[in-house]
Amino acid sequence: MMQADPEAVGDYLRGLQQRIVAAVEAADGAVAVRDAWVKEPGASLQGHGLTCILEGGALFERAGCGFSQVRGPKLPPSATQNRPELAGAPFEAMGVSLVFHPRNPYVPTVHMNVRMLAALPADGAPVCWFGGGMDLTPYYGFEDDAVHFHTACRDALAPSGEDKYPRFKTWCDDYFYLKHRDEQRGVGGIFFDDFSELGFDDSFAMLRAVGDAFLPAYMPIVERRRDTPFGERERAFQLYRRGRYAEFNLVWDRGTHFGLQSGGRTESILLSMPPLASWAYRQEPAAGTPEAALYSDFIVRREWL
Repeated sequence: MMQADPEAVGDYLRGLQQRIVAAVEAADGAVAVRDAWVKEPGASLQGHGLTCILEGGALFERAGCGFSQVRGPKLPPSATQNRPELAGAPFEAMGVSLVFHPRNPYVPTVHMNVRMLAALPADGAPVCWFGGGMDLTPYYGFEDDAVHFHTACRDALAPSGEDKYPRFKTWCDDYFYLKHRDEQRGVGGIFFDDFSELGFDDSFAMLRAVGDAFLPAYMPIVERRRDTPFGERERAFQLYRRGRYAEFNLVWDRGTHFGLQSGGRTESILLSMPPLASWAYRQEPAAGTPEAALYSDFIVRREWL
């Protein structure tokens, strides 16, 4: 058991959101909408948050980055499947979650989340744990992009132990997997959940390292690919692959389920959805094309480092 320090975690998360949104605005040359919200009295959750979203930018078609800090009377099932002894306990949850959908199909979509959940059982001390990670979803695969992203993830985790990157990389591959398609969502990254094994201070330090690594992991890839010429073919494939992204978030993502099950703010929960997506019946790219290479070489489980 760890004694939670929500104030320190909340201060870090709010600052992280501000840094990331400022970097997105600078890269795009546009200003994100800042939507501060407070849960109404009597709602199933109490708390507040700030949703920042840039839509229709020159670089990002949709880039959402949200902070939330909420309290509830009863942990939802998605949060206690690994901790049945805490089922039904009151809780506090806070985190930063983002998904960026670029306009250019050669720039990958990215997701990052860092969060803390504290259960507040009536007969004991608070029990808190951390979760999060980041993962990359390209539409056109580039080996050096995947290697750069995974290197940043590995280096962020190195101070917490050499075992963390291999464990969390495998966990990411297992998690961001569309079971109904037998298909990985992207080239992966790192993912961890229900994490408290280092004690509060060191677990929180690991969370900060992951959050701080996001911009160095992703923005150099954006700058490398943002001016790559593309046409209708690449755009159509991007929208088709975005459909897979939507499928995962709605069918499998525990964060989405947690938010909806606990009575969270729907607009903020679904900021991860792409602005446009498409579906086609049994679409298979022609052999030898860059689209086919995405399936054969990139959205498969492999060691990038």
